[in-house]
Amino acid sequence: MGRRKRATGCAAAAALLACLGAGTLAQDFPTHVIQLVNPYAAGGPADLLARTIASGMTSRLGRQVVVVNKVGASTAIGANFVAHAAPDGYTLLIAGATTHAIMPVLVPKVGYEGIADFAPVSMVANVPNVLVIRASLPVHSIQELVAYAKANPGKLNFASVGVGSQPHLAGELFKQMTGVDIVHVPYTGAAPATTDLLAGTMDLGFLNAPQLLPHIQSGALRALAVTTLKRAAQLPDVPTLDELGLKGFDIGTWYGISAPVRTPQPVVAKLADTIAQVLRTLAMADKITSQGAEIFLLGPDAFATYLRKDAARMAQVIKTAHIHIE
Repeated sequence: MGRRKRATGCAAAAALLACLGAGTLAQDFPTHVIQLVNPYAAGGPADLLARTIASGMTSRLGRQVVVVNKVGASTAIGANFVAHAAPDGYTLLIAGATTHAIMPVLVPKVGYEGIADFAPVSMVANVPNVLVIRASLPVHSIQELVAYAKANPGKLNFASVGVGSQPHLAGELFKQMTGVDIVHVPYTGAAPATTDLLAGTMDLGFLNAPQLLPHIQSGALRALAVTTLKRAAQLPDVPTLDELGLKGFDIGTWYGISAPVRTPQPVVAKLADTIAQVLRTLAMADKITSQGAEIFLLGPDAFATYLRKDAARMAQVIKTAHIHIE
């Protein structure tokens, strides 16, 4: 009985020391440079967002937060780098559904687990996707588009920024929910897809809002709906697909910041609190909005919950649409 009490006491003491150690670690953190890995192309929405947030974190933490671009393999190179980094809070990843929810389904040997290998720190922003059509297409609403597509099965095409991208999955979900037959045409980015929409060689597109805004405003492209549950701040008069009867339709291009799994919880909490402070300033909100993004702030637990639900939704769309990478 004495041995059992001593063992219990030792375990409790060890747990107490671990907690004290973790608290001290968080209090001292950071002691050197933090790298925020961006697996997307330089100059894109994620890159601009990462550099904006890194600047704000640097001023609050008193240590430099540098953005490191590790591009390639549809974000898998950067994701693998962070997933296998030391879990100490000094290597972070800014990424979205492509990294955490889509690539692990499309490429089973991608080298990392989209959820299990990461500790969610903070959801930071969302870039709305918009369903646009060429101006010469004789429809002016979602109802008219669906009717036109059903009267002309297989004759309409839609552009996205690549197989398995959120815009691609938005198009596939639209097909599933409306029963239309439209052909997917993947592009290497929003710019060439937009060019072909303007030229009239593409009929419609599911694309990020920032690239489309000037063309929507000029009337060269017609915005029929946004693909998120909330209307886009820069397109307040454009309804959501959910409003138009496609209940629950919600596929945006979101970005969150994660650390390697097993990063100490107090360090994750300190990082999350710092990011929240950065994003809650009016100047930061204005700067991010000017880049075409919208602040979408969730803490570690809420981000983890959202990530699990989003991954399940994306996996279902991929499965039912029979999407695969050649």
